[in-house]
Amino acid sequence: MSVIALRRPAAAPPAERRERVIGGHVSVREVTVEFGIQAGQNGARRAVERASLEIEPGQFVCLLGPTGCGKSTLLNCLAGFVHPSSGSVQIDGEDVVRPGPKRGMVFQHHSLFPWKTVKKNVAFGPRMTGLGRELAEERARQFLALVGLSAFEDHYPHMLSGGMQQRVGIARALANYPSVLLMDEPFGALDAQTRAMMQESLLALWAEFGNTVLFVTHDVDEAVFLGSRVVVMSASPGRLIADIAVPLPRPRTPAMLTAAAFIDIKRQCLDIIRAETLKAFEQAARA
Repeated sequence: MSVIALRRPAAAPPAERRERVIGGHVSVREVTVEFGIQAGQNGARRAVERASLEIEPGQFVCLLGPTGCGKSTLLNCLAGFVHPSSGSVQIDGEDVVRPGPKRGMVFQHHSLFPWKTVKKNVAFGPRMTGLGRELAEERARQFLALVGLSAFEDHYPHMLSGGMQQRVGIARALANYPSVLLMDEPFGALDAQTRAMMQESLLALWAEFGNTVLFVTHDVDEAVFLGSRVVVMSASPGRLIADIAVPLPRPRTPAMLTAAAFIDIKRQCLDIIRAETLKAFEQAARA
């Protein structure tokens, strides 16, 4: 796959000209999530336990933890797909009660509408917020240009590679200018080379727009390379047990993967993840 060309979109009408988003303060306070039967009753499964997290506008935070620890569940609370059993989730001081355009979501699998062209997939969100067809499609073209897919606007998702589909998914998530971008292992199904290029391209887009990003991953190298902070979750039920600053300079480059500072932070994360993964294995053995 060719390297993604990142460039500014063509000039938009005055009402649409906006290069950086506003807001994006995330506040998670004492959130517990239970599934099954009824929350709080015997037999309910606790996925997340008393999680609290503050993310300042424009930060890039990676959420790391062993498989099944509740990372995606916590992310879905922020998206509005899952309601906490207790505690609160707020974006810019407002309670999250349902999905909304100010929170863009990118899934591990692209989730594009197979019957819509690439352009119409990206234009879907702006259309749902009331933008007219012509303006919505013009905005879609601008974001497709940013992810290097202008030549594919009339293609259908099945005609694209996995990496290209994810680039469309990112363009679609950004097309409403969300203050918060939520990403659930979006590069997990990609090959190593494509994944590395997608990581660099995502950082370039983040620098362009200034969104708050919460990025779920189980890959330690990815978390340290992308994040300004790496927040680590425990084995199930998921608790937030570490918040590790990543003071590596930006822009991040592949050369940093072998730098001493990178390796030191990676080792901290690996030590915590290993201990929590062993706990998860022990829990499974006792079940």
